[in-house]
Amino acid sequence: MQIHNLFDLGWTHYFQSQLDLASLESQLPFRVVSVQRNLIDCVGLDRDYQQKHLHLSTYYWRDKPPEEHPTIGDWILLKLDFQPLHILERKSLIKRRSAGRESSIQLIAANIDTLFIVTSCNAEFSINRIERYLSIAAESSIHCVVVLTKVDLCADTTPYLEAVSHSHPELPVELVNATDASTLSILKNWIKPGQTVALLGSSGVGKSTLINGLKGSQEQTTAAIRENDSKGRHTTTSRSLHDLPGGGLLLDTPGMRELQIVDSEEGIKATFADIDILAKKCRFKNCQHTTEPGCAIIEEIKAGRLEQRRLDNYHTLLSEQTRNNESLAERRSNDRALGRFYKNTLKTVRKFKSRE
Repeated sequence: MQIHNLFDLGWTHYFQSQLDLASLESQLPFRVVSVQRNLIDCVGLDRDYQQKHLHLSTYYWRDKPPEEHPTIGDWILLKLDFQPLHILERKSLIKRRSAGRESSIQLIAANIDTLFIVTSCNAEFSINRIERYLSIAAESSIHCVVVLTKVDLCADTTPYLEAVSHSHPELPVELVNATDASTLSILKNWIKPGQTVALLGSSGVGKSTLINGLKGSQEQTTAAIRENDSKGRHTTTSRSLHDLPGGGLLLDTPGMRELQIVDSEEGIKATFADIDILAKKCRFKNCQHTTEPGCAIIEEIKAGRLEQRRLDNYHTLLSEQTRNNESLAERRSNDRALGRFYKNTLKTVRKFKSRE
């Protein structure tokens, strides 16, 4: 990655306003460009305005909750000797409930301007999954563009376009062949200098190929999908930030078929704004929109003006987000209690030692 100033890394007035004159003289902002298990890669300018690439240990944040750990796209304020101070307030954040049984938050990316929701014109396509991504992005007011890939392998792309436009007529959709660089120019219209665009989608939809095409290089490893079910293989195993020749930054993420939604109630309501507006017209305030009399939503479905699928997905996402929030709240409460126990035990030990 080659930068000449912080603007090339996505530095804006939003972050500048968090610093005072004293901070600018004694502190350096660096952006997280890659996150490994024990190391965080950052890029910025030293006090002589020369580009510097740092490898920071995650040890510094070991005692902080997951939401306060650095993630790719973050801006970290460092001392002049490159020791971490704190993370600047985020403009936007994509996160999920961690996969598996453990109830914890996993941060995906921060300070994203535009989200490319990448999906294929094959069996992998799912409007429900697109709406899941839209809800997560809407929680942070991230602008979204649906990118339909593998059009060269699809005889008719009309069903995929209609599926998106029917449910979300205002949502931009771009058709591309990721292996043909000439068709990718349309995506560059969404990537301006200083802007950060993240790619989100399942394995095998062509995210790495898109990045290679936009960069004009073959830095990202790619692999073919399975022909029997159109599912892809994981080729990206960690998140990384890439600068583009014409300016702008692309953030790649590993394929995630399971993106458990959390802390996104307002985002869900924004994605399903039509349903949320209709719900306020129901006869009963606690209407569940199933069999209740005077339900405005049921009337719209019967009249053919609202899809049952959209209502079902709306309920699914709201229920999932409520369930995940409750389990996370319980986990956080237990962590706080455990922290208090350790703190009190340490005080007791120190007290006895002082008497010896």
